[in-house]
Amino acid sequence: MPGLIAASTSAADKRITFRAGLSSGRIQRLPGAINPLTAKLIQEIGFEGVYVSGGAFSAGLGLPDIGLTTLTEVVAHSRQIAGVTDLPVLIDADTGFGEPMSAARTVLAAEDAGIAGLHLEDQVNPKRCGHLDGKAIVPIDEMVRRLRAAVTARRDPNFVICARTDAAGIDGIDAAIDRAKAYADAGADMIFTEALHTEADFANFRAAVDIPLLANMTEFGKSRLIPAQTLEDIGYNAVIYPVTTLRLAMGAIERGLREIHATGTQEGQLDQMQTRSRLYELLEYERYNEFDSGVFDFTLGGNQ
Repeated sequence: MPGLIAASTSAADKRITFRAGLSSGRIQRLPGAINPLTAKLIQEIGFEGVYVSGGAFSAGLGLPDIGLTTLTEVVAHSRQIAGVTDLPVLIDADTGFGEPMSAARTVLAAEDAGIAGLHLEDQVNPKRCGHLDGKAIVPIDEMVRRLRAAVTARRDPNFVICARTDAAGIDGIDAAIDRAKAYADAGADMIFTEALHTEADFANFRAAVDIPLLANMTEFGKSRLIPAQTLEDIGYNAVIYPVTTLRLAMGAIERGLREIHATGTQEGQLDQMQTRSRLYELLEYERYNEFDSGVFDFTLGGNQ
């Protein structure tokens, strides 16, 4: 039953949609999904796409964002997310998990997983979060080789390969612009410049680079949180909110656990929780009855 157990839109169509969105003149908003259920909510609310953050994924495993996760782990996690949503999914592929040939393999694996696009960054291995100090970047020609390998490996021309540069926080915006131009020449479809600070920085970058641009609106980092409409007015094509859902969830989880520890009950947190009925609604539980009447054979009583 299409659209019930899995997404009803094919991976090829999601990639076409993503490409069209990037050239539509309307900014594509991609909140980070920490699991497939979050992706379903992102779609229901009406966003244009879903993002899978490497930092949020590693944090969910109890690991820092320093390149400890592997290609197979990231792709398996992303496949589960892409499988439940009709929205295009863009993923964080770090540095491509190794040498240029590894970047090529990453593209193939992401395509097979139904993902719409990925971004590769120009940090050295082991990488670190883009909003921390002490980062190091590879020479331009090394990143160009990484990108060319990825572009050459791509089978679906609509699969989006985005190049991320961390040069702005190390060598300045002019150096980041130079890198962005070189990465565009190497075949990148979109540029993601990490850790810009102000609207003027974003505007300067837009004026200098003529391919689609992605903005990162992560909390507690180096960038001012700029509204999506302002970014669209500047000329940005996409914006990600990579760790927002993880931070929201973990904030609520910590508050709830501390209350249970202090009082011995979660009673005071009930009004902060997603109800059973809302969860079942989001899961489309009732629709499974159309598929198998033995699956959904109950009614919810009371305020659940």
